[in-house]
Amino acid sequence: MRVTSEVGNGTTVCLHLPRHHGEADGGDVALTLTEVARAEQGETALIVADEPSVRMRVTEVPEDLGYTAIEAADSVAGLKVMQSDVRIDLLVTDVGLPGGMNGRQMADAARVGRPRLKVLFITGYAENAILGHGHLEPGIEVLTKPFPMEALASRIKDLIVSG
Repeated sequence: MRVTSEVGNGTTVCLHLPRHHGEADGGDVALTLTEVARAEQGETALIVADEPSVRMRVTEVPEDLGYTAIEAADSVAGLKVMQSDVRIDLLVTDVGLPGGMNGRQMADAARVGRPRLKVLFITGYAENAILGHGHLEPGIEVLTKPFPMEALASRIKDLIVSG
């Protein structure tokens, strides 16, 4: 949501709602991890989050889906891994990170050398804060906190399937 106000001109309220690209889901939306597509052998996920408890919980989901997981506590450590020759197929990153860059900036820098990298942003901010006024490229998803682990698994599944 964005609100702007100008003296003498009034107030403008822009409300941005998520858009679904595809068919409407039928039945129960909640998924169990056993119903979710799995990573191929050897695929690796990098999880970047500054809060240790969040990082630990988020790391469990890609591991349960067959990914090897690597953890980083800030954007500097995350980018260092991304700039190495370690295989990384999926980046799951919080948007608000210490270390001089936010998660979006780190992902953009990582995708320079890894243009096909799949990215899942997790954020406590509105999705529009990630997008600005643009859109996300294919292979990039956003999940807004708080979220159930099934929603995280579902977003990762979407990224695996879109492969």
